[in-house]
Amino acid sequence: MAISPDSLTIQANNPEQEEAEETVAVQFSGDQLEIGFNVSYLLDVLSVLDSEQVQMSVSDANSSALLESADDSDAVYVVMPMRL
Repeated sequence: MAISPDSLTIQANNPEQEEAEETVAVQFSGDQLEIGFNVSYLLDVLSVLDSEQVQMSVSDANSSALLESADDSDAVYVVMPMRL
């Protein structure tokens, strides 16, 4: 993931050299950041959140990310990044 103040670019690849890229609009305050995650862990969290909008809090590329529903903050999920 490459995060800038107005967009999030998601890149995915696998061992068979297949690759995909998608850019979405986001609200982000901070310096540009590039961080990697195991997509299975992100999908696990997103599958239990019942909201169309998700809040992800990150401080740097080596720290954990906190994910929670933008509508309801009763539960917070922690996902550790991978080294790029």
